[in-house]
Amino acid sequence: MIRRLRLKFVLINMTIVTLMLCVILGLVLHFTRANLEEENLRMMESIATQPFQVSAPGDLGEDVRLPFFALQLGPRGELMARTGGYYDLSDEAMLRELIQTAWTSHRPMGVIEEYNLRYYRVETPASRCLVFSDISSEQATLSGLRTTCLIIGGISFFVFLWASVVLSKWAVKPVEQAWKQQREFVASASHELKTPLTVIMTNAELMQDPAYGADKRAVFLDSILTMSRQMRGLIEQMLELARADSGATELGMSPMNLSQTISLALLPFEAVFFEQGLTLSSQLEPDIQVQGAESQLRQVVEILLDNAQKYAYPNTGVEVTLRRRGRGHCLLTVSNQGDPMSPQELRDIFKRFYRADPARSRTGSFGLGLSIAQGIVTRHRGKFGRRAGKGSTVSWWSCPAYKPVSGPSQRGA
Repeated sequence: MIRRLRLKFVLINMTIVTLMLCVILGLVLHFTRANLEEENLRMMESIATQPFQVSAPGDLGEDVRLPFFALQLGPRGELMARTGGYYDLSDEAMLRELIQTAWTSHRPMGVIEEYNLRYYRVETPASRCLVFSDISSEQATLSGLRTTCLIIGGISFFVFLWASVVLSKWAVKPVEQAWKQQREFVASASHELKTPLTVIMTNAELMQDPAYGADKRAVFLDSILTMSRQMRGLIEQMLELARADSGATELGMSPMNLSQTISLALLPFEAVFFEQGLTLSSQLEPDIQVQGAESQLRQVVEILLDNAQKYAYPNTGVEVTLRRRGRGHCLLTVSNQGDPMSPQELRDIFKRFYRADPARSRTGSFGLGLSIAQGIVTRHRGKFGRRAGKGSTVSWWSCPAYKPVSGPSQRGA
């Protein structure tokens, strides 16, 4: 699919480029031809006013021998006089043929292709005059220009073709990445669902075996319920990501007290941390107001806390800080004492279904939490990140603050 998309991109680009080159080079040829013809006709008109004065077209200088000649005819069309040093005018048959062709034409000016001559006919009550001008140099100029245009057009075509191929890689790269992520998402989701389904089916089959008693069947049933809840949690997280990707999630933005929201989110985790031998401390600046969806921002805090307690060293602490940062921004930081993360892990940590510790795959961790948190923070116009220090892992996100003032509300940029 990506190859077809790139090919279509190149074909569309080259079609547009080819049409533009044809139009531009065609206009260059057209206007050059028109200018040469106009200059030639202007010279012939000047000669026709005084055809038998040598200095008539004297603007070009006395030493210039112009490629023209003029014929003066009598009332009956007979040749009365001739002038012009560029041509041999002794061939009467040729002159009569030229006179016949020019005088019988319906147009007062035109081209006699056989002789490469342009004629200009002037008729007055006193006399008739024919001026002929050689157009060989004009045709040679146009021929050279056509060749130059073809060369320029050919070079430009291949340059634009190369540029289109290069640009096609850049243009379809987001689509290619999205397609790759989609395939990885489907493959990872299938893998995550396969194991609990296998456990459920195995335990269900064992429950049908009459060799097992009630105690064993209760164990099998408990395993089925555990795996079912795990599958439900995974499916709910995947649906949340799908809604976020499609833009179907309603944010319901409103002014809220972020300090109070985070403080309430910390309360349920105090018991969880205590059971695992961890301490939870916080430093929250009071009354930090933001514009956001309270339920979703609370979910971000819960994801960070859950992630921190899973990867913290035993008998260590997790610290949560919230403070104002500059004008109109706030910064939330969740830090723990844990294994430092490598640069590659820091790049992959927000990928869906990615787990720095694969052994935690069966503890309810699907590797989707940070992806969900990042999406929520991004929709709130904030920034979400993670960095590894010496013996510690820090998760942080910043969000534009909303600070009520007297009069209209003012939001941080």
